[in-house]
Amino acid sequence: MSPLFQFRDPEAAPAPEPVPIVFPKATGAEIAAAFAGQPVTGDFYDSMRPGTERILIGMLDVGGRREDNHSILATAQRIFREAGAELFSPADLNESEALTELNLRMNRGLIEAANGVRSCPAFLACYHEKFGTLCYINAGHTPALLRDHTGITALVPTGLQLGLFSHATSEAPTIGMEKGACLLLVSRGVVAREARHADNDRSGMERIEDQFQRSQLTSAQDVCTSILTSLPESGADSPAARDRTALVLLRTA
Repeated sequence: MSPLFQFRDPEAAPAPEPVPIVFPKATGAEIAAAFAGQPVTGDFYDSMRPGTERILIGMLDVGGRREDNHSILATAQRIFREAGAELFSPADLNESEALTELNLRMNRGLIEAANGVRSCPAFLACYHEKFGTLCYINAGHTPALLRDHTGITALVPTGLQLGLFSHATSEAPTIGMEKGACLLLVSRGVVAREARHADNDRSGMERIEDQFQRSQLTSAQDVCTSILTSLPESGADSPAARDRTALVLLRTA
């Protein structure tokens, strides 16, 4: 299994070069991600600490082949980090309003970078370490799954995919994460792989949910690994063998 990569600002070099993701250390929480398959499409994730108590998380699934997406992925990283630092660094802020603005800026930046329409499901979130709350936007992404003592809750889309309409907006609700709660994000490649092996009466997401419920919440990295290794590998040329990404936020205290 190899790591997924983010991309440097295109102004820093003629062609964006991949560098390993380093997640910020979180107080009372763990963040981890894992990647499997062939990096041929547009899976992208990133995380940053814009202030003393908040951590931003983003996962994008840019449509098209990866060799055509370098400038788009670089733009996504630049806006996520620059606008994220600007909008979320104040101690006193409205997280829902800030996340909505970040979503708008990324949407418009992706449209400009693509010189037109480019489908880009996205999940953006702000985790508050002190309160254990998660403000999020699901812009046409696969549902995030939140597991706690009540079971598993699907965080379904709250708006349209990025990259389609310049003025599209999304709702940004806030949920609480109790101690021991775990948030799972997976890319479309994971769902497609699960669906390929699914029974006729069960969807790929249902199988992912089942595996997530069975996973031991020993660490965020262990959950990622459990999800990505839950089914036999497909052939190297199969669509199901392509980009598969899992990202986990686990509240430990």
